Amino acid sequence: MKTNYLISIVGPTAIGKTALSIKLASHFNTEIISADSRQFYNEMQIGTAAPTPSELAAATHHFIKHLSVDHYYNVGAFEKDAIALLDKLHQKHKVVVMVGGSGLYVNAVTKGLDDLPKIDVATRTLLNTRYQNEGLKPLQAQLKALDPKAYKTIAIDNPQRVIRALEVCLSSGKPYSSFLKGKDKTRAFKTITIGLTAERQNIYDRINQRVDLMITEGLLDEVKQLKPMQHLNALNTVGYKELFNYLDGTWDLEFAISEIKKNTRRFAKRQLTWFKKNENTIWFDYQYKLEAIVAAIKLEMDS
Repeated sequence: MKTNYLISIVGPTAIGKTALSIKLASHFNTEIISADSRQFYNEMQIGTAAPTPSELAAATHHFIKHLSVDHYYNVGAFEKDAIALLDKLHQKHKVVVMVGGSGLYVNAVTKGLDDLPKIDVATRTLLNTRYQNEGLKPLQAQLKALDPKAYKTIAIDNPQRVIRALEVCLSSGKPYSSFLKGKDKTRAFKTITIGLTAERQNIYDRINQRVDLMITEGLLDEVKQLKPMQHLNALNTVGYKELFNYLDGTWDLEFAISEIKKNTRRFAKRQLTWFKKNENTIWFDYQYKLEAIVAAIKLEMDS
């Protein structure tokens, strides 16, 4: 029985994952699955650094700009959809490439999610309303009281993660952490994870340059178009929420841009912390030689 493979490309934002994914897709004559939870949305092109038309033309991509920002879509739905797609793709390709910086979405495909209870929609709506009106701190305090273990282990500064943990606590009457078994699901493919990294200052410099380029390419106009929908969860995203503050008159533009850079750097730090937990990741410097990465992948396939 032949073994199918998923090459998962991870690393911090602005490190060059998209370019590598296209090179590997070309080398293996295959297709690409995006595991970037914000590149799913059609209206969020510039601020998510979604693949350009020329990049999309270079390889077949999936889960790119296939939803509207008002469409509720979570990691559980992505796991189901991505695994179903992989089953189809592996019928014609021995190798499929996945790329993205959303760690939970990557893990959903490679390891599977824990089985969580059904969530009460009214509870989710209430928590999101509280977040919009009161901010994150009261929700963090509530989670600390209901589930101290989850409070210490999840990304506590990520509103989505806090709300997700709280809605499980409130809907089930049990701690969110009690549902986290930590057992990987069996997959019908072998995952080979390739990580890109760099010295921290190089990462930060690349982030700053990318933000400046986004502004030049029209990020502010993109955000203006989305202003009437700024309450949506999809738009609670670095690059958008800071410019909403500018458009609201809370910040000036220069400060908003500086906050985008700062918050993106913080995000990149969290990404590296998350991805470093996987001891099986094969790491390469962002100034890699493609031949070295291909050789490492083939070595894993032969092992």
